[in-house]
Amino acid sequence: MTFTSDDQRYMARAIELARNGQYSANPNPCVGCVIVQNNQIIGEGWHAKAGEPHAEIHALKQAGTEAKSAAVYVTLEPCSHHGKTPPCADALIEAGVSRVVVAMEDPNPLVAGEGIAKLRDAGLDVLVGLMEEEAVALNVTFCHKMMTGKPYIISKVAMSLDGKTAMASGESQWITGASAREDVHRLRAQSDIVLTGVGTILADNPKLTARDGLAGLQVRQPRRVILDSQLKTPCDAAIFGDDANTTILTCSKEEQRILALKKKGCNVEVLAADANGHVDLQAVYTWLCNQQINSVMVEAGALLNGACLQAGIIDELVVYMSPSVLGSDARGAFSMPTITQLSDKIKLSYEQMETLGDDIKLTYMVKRES
Repeated sequence: MTFTSDDQRYMARAIELARNGQYSANPNPCVGCVIVQNNQIIGEGWHAKAGEPHAEIHALKQAGTEAKSAAVYVTLEPCSHHGKTPPCADALIEAGVSRVVVAMEDPNPLVAGEGIAKLRDAGLDVLVGLMEEEAVALNVTFCHKMMTGKPYIISKVAMSLDGKTAMASGESQWITGASAREDVHRLRAQSDIVLTGVGTILADNPKLTARDGLAGLQVRQPRRVILDSQLKTPCDAAIFGDDANTTILTCSKEEQRILALKKKGCNVEVLAADANGHVDLQAVYTWLCNQQINSVMVEAGALLNGACLQAGIIDELVVYMSPSVLGSDARGAFSMPTITQLSDKIKLSYEQMETLGDDIKLTYMVKRES
């Protein structure tokens, strides 16, 4: 299959448009669309928010009647089924376009290829696979959820060069610089849920919202979820701020405490307890898998970070490392007391490194045992 330099240029523009939705479209995918007539772009669109028109519809509206016999470049296979919006494949056919270039098929195995087949059955020339790698990279968490039925879970850690995340006193603000902290806010904005433990709430009183470095962008705030076995979260915690969407997962059945938290607008879910009287982590994972989400960002202390890694529910580890040393008495990043020999170690696969100011961002995939 041969693509022209013009095809490359127009699909690159569609990818660029798709990126506009990276902080607002979730849990829907980021999608961009470009419509071309006589080597001129006559319509552009991108998907901004779940429930709103898809990229193709925005582009068709801009193109109007000029879309007849035009070429369409779209980063994801046009949908063929009715959801919150009508099928985009039908809209393209009705508009009379003649050629559709698709970056990637729909990753949902139940519908993959159906939109492409519908377009071809209607007589349109359809080509697939141009800049597929770039399109997939934009929608890693969406693809993961569609193919596995499970959310993609990222654990974020900010540490010193010697692997410490806080002083012995708990002081931790700030280990990393402003550029790294802004990047964390972008990660939050790309996540459907930010998961933390009550220890982090008590120590740092964070909002866990996406704010820094996102001015002027469409941002959909993540839901905040706290693991709090004994319901110690204060009712005046910052995480209950304006327009907060916060859930506490607990194993406590203390009705008065639950009622007080619900009056703050907090959702409280009672889950099973483990042998130590803490919220059972597998029950938490099952709860996350049942949510209408693609991605979770774990932003917590050593206890929860270590427990999640050992439970095998982390897919990606993002480490922000500062050029500093905090010493042996400072707190580590992962508490895993059951790892007592080298053969028990958690194995990681290096993905990439990025410099953010004076700090380094390291990304690893967590290796799964075969």
